[in-house]
Amino acid sequence: MFITLEGPEGAGKSSQIHPLADFLRRQGYEVVTTREPGGTSIGDQIRACLHDTANTAMIPLTEVLLYAASRAQLVAEVIRPELAAGRIVVCDRYADSTLAYQGFGRGLDMQMLAGLTALATGGLKPDLTLLLDIDVAEGLTRRLNEGEEMNRLDLEAIDFHNRVRAGYLGLAAQEPERWVRIDASRPAEIVQQEMRRVILARLGPAGRE
Repeated sequence: MFITLEGPEGAGKSSQIHPLADFLRRQGYEVVTTREPGGTSIGDQIRACLHDTANTAMIPLTEVLLYAASRAQLVAEVIRPELAAGRIVVCDRYADSTLAYQGFGRGLDMQMLAGLTALATGGLKPDLTLLLDIDVAEGLTRRLNEGEEMNRLDLEAIDFHNRVRAGYLGLAAQEPERWVRIDASRPAEIVQQEMRRVILARLGPAGRE
């Protein structure tokens, strides 16, 4: 099973993914975690370029092409081989982030983004996407209060982040069979419990998906 975590900044995806994977392993599943952008040596180099706050001259097209390049490497090097080996793959962000951030946020053409995403992924889509949803202002404040490093996208105007969140909610409404919205404004342990419940409901006995 291929599971992705999506959501606005400060929703807690990165802090939730490892406890989630550890829980699934205790249930008897083989689990691999990864992230976007990054997840490979090449992808991590691209991630550093994308997140560098000094790169203010980066245009949206360059941005989306870099994300696609990192994604293509991750799919080929990590996600497809691990899925083929029968493991659960849990990814912190995936292709839906491009539609939310570069499509709804930046205003790039959605058909172009869909084509680029299909090229980068070979058509690989998640089986389940958990939308960790949080009010934009609350999420950004959480990141600041927790002392997390702010990357280039974090520093965008709040209107940008509101468009991204609205985009996520719209994407989830279009594919309710794949997406599950989780209120990420609640305490982390409550959010984690709900994530576990949703995933276990989709999985059969350990070792069978």
